[in-house]
Amino acid sequence: MSDNGWPADRIDTEHAHSARIYDYILGGKDYYPADREAGDAMAREWPALPVHMRANRDWMNRAVRWLAEEAGIRQFLDIGTGIPTSPNLHEIAQSVAPDSRVVYVDNDPIVLTLSQGLLSSTPEGRTTYIEADFQHPEAVLGSEEFSRTLDLTKPVALTVIAIVHFVLDEDDAVGIVRRLLEPLPAGSHLAMTIGTAEFAPEEVGRVAREYAARDMPMRLRTIEEAHEFFEGLELAEPGIVQVHKWHPDGTGEQGIRDEDIAMYGAVARKP
Repeated sequence: MSDNGWPADRIDTEHAHSARIYDYILGGKDYYPADREAGDAMAREWPALPVHMRANRDWMNRAVRWLAEEAGIRQFLDIGTGIPTSPNLHEIAQSVAPDSRVVYVDNDPIVLTLSQGLLSSTPEGRTTYIEADFQHPEAVLGSEEFSRTLDLTKPVALTVIAIVHFVLDEDDAVGIVRRLLEPLPAGSHLAMTIGTAEFAPEEVGRVAREYAARDMPMRLRTIEEAHEFFEGLELAEPGIVQVHKWHPDGTGEQGIRDEDIAMYGAVARKP
């Protein structure tokens, strides 16, 4: 076992990992020296990186609350969950509707080991965790945990947050998202954040090179490419915008400049 209690034979402690870098920059504790080194190097290249990452996390909070309050969604499929950080998705949804059900999906053994933090459901609701690869939707959709937790006669929110920029063109991120959305009934929603370099191309480009140097190549997308994920869906207002501009609630957006944010966010309904 590692010092963290994780199974040492499944955890690569020598190389940085995107979820642990995110955890480190957000002030978490579930990272290793390689992740800290990577995060520090990236923040030197783009000092706004912590602002950008916090804004993405804040977007998740607002989008899930909107889905529960405004769209009436009571079921969520969260792809690429990452290291648990309170409030987790189910905590937000169940604070609005205690009977909400959430399926979390990730393929990182660290997330699996820490997943107890994702399973503290209300008595009325339910949460479960599936260890599966985002790039193999059938492993998610065909799992017993999925069928036992979600009722496909009722709408589901598919949340794909801060992950598709790690999916290269040859792996067809748009196709993967469509395959996940396909079995979900009408009235379901897609909520996504999508990495972009359109607002600070030089700085974000340098961060992307730091990721690539650690075997984590990125595919950053234009606004036109972001729209491809939502073809055939009905975008909720205000459409696809930088995450700090999507339904701001006044709690974290003040003073954020457009060039500090490298993520688009949007929510759309499946007709």
